[in-house]
Amino acid sequence: MKHTVKEVKLKNGARGLFVHVPDATVMNFQFLFRAGFRFARPEVYEVAHLLEHMAFGANARHKNQTEFENDFTQNGAYHNAYTSDNLVCYSAECADFEWERILDLQLLSIAEPKFNHTELQAELGNIKSELTGYLNDYMRLLWPEVQIRVGEPVLTLQDRLATLANVRLDDVWAHYNQTHTAKNLRFVISGNFASRTARLLELLESAKFDPGLELPFPVDSYHSNTPELIAKADASNISFGFSFVLPRRLENKEIDAIGGLNHLLCGTMSSRIFGEARRRGLAYGVFAETQLGQQSASWDFGGEANPETIEKLFSIITRELKSVAAGEITKNEVAAGHSYALGRLQMQGQTVAQTANFYTGRYVNYGEIDDYSRMEERIHAISQRGMQAIAQEFLAEGQLALVAVGKKRDQKLTQDLGAKLEALRGQ
Repeated sequence: MKHTVKEVKLKNGARGLFVHVPDATVMNFQFLFRAGFRFARPEVYEVAHLLEHMAFGANARHKNQTEFENDFTQNGAYHNAYTSDNLVCYSAECADFEWERILDLQLLSIAEPKFNHTELQAELGNIKSELTGYLNDYMRLLWPEVQIRVGEPVLTLQDRLATLANVRLDDVWAHYNQTHTAKNLRFVISGNFASRTARLLELLESAKFDPGLELPFPVDSYHSNTPELIAKADASNISFGFSFVLPRRLENKEIDAIGGLNHLLCGTMSSRIFGEARRRGLAYGVFAETQLGQQSASWDFGGEANPETIEKLFSIITRELKSVAAGEITKNEVAAGHSYALGRLQMQGQTVAQTANFYTGRYVNYGEIDDYSRMEERIHAISQRGMQAIAQEFLAEGQLALVAVGKKRDQKLTQDLGAKLEALRGQ
């Protein structure tokens, strides 16, 4: 969508982006605080998650969640929230005609909550149900273990469940007061800003946030680790995830290159790893993705396979990783990647929310505004040499951890899979 973007800095210290999309029929609001799990005390780790769940409950004008929900959604408006390791995000979208009412309500809910014991007890139960359900989702179960094994001090699902009993209402208020401050806030608002900028600024400036402090993102020390099996008696397949972690921030050209590699290796049914695995009947799904941190980047792979086929799958994975690190990437593959990325770029900008999301991650994490107008140029600049260089560095210098979920008898098999990956080191 055609749009322009502008950074605004409020008098109270908050900062954000106005993404103007002419003729848009909806408004999208995102408010993000450095308030995720990593900012909570370990013994009350889930307090960040509880805060997210309780945000749309009682506040200065509504006595409970039901009353607020009825008011907020009467014309079809939508709101949601999520908690990650570093962030708590509150989002909303509404019809253009009621943008002012919805923004006012969202700011009210975030800046003037009235946390109470009744809603705390309800959300403790809801989160217990949510996390217990995740125990049966083996990909959700294993990834915190991967993070732990490369050096990130997160908690496993079981340990997160154990902390719920420790959380008191005072802990919710303490975490809120520390993190939900103006200087710790970033926002991205997108829609038609014609003749509205002054009113938007007025509403944002009037929100009752304390100035507070801008909290620094955590910095970790990474290391490799031995493979780990999470034994589950009812596991019929072997689910797996592994990461190569570089302890540095990637440049734009490297981010683009690793994105090209992810597509080449696992992006479609014609990809080198996922595509071949499907053609040979070895695995239903295999993925490759990249996570970007403040001072780190991880190259992640995951999927699941039957015990009798997983070694063949890992032979494909290791063969292809070794191949791209050796520069065995054809001109046709590079050109096909360009075409795919250009199409996806256009498809991912069809809505106001998608347009806003293009800017959110980089702005919130790095304080930088990506240049959308240069994305086609960046895609065309992805090269065989750039893809090879970043693959080489991840394999040679990245810290490696593999975690699998399977039956207890799969312990040796897991070690063998880890040995296949370890053999890539120094490629």
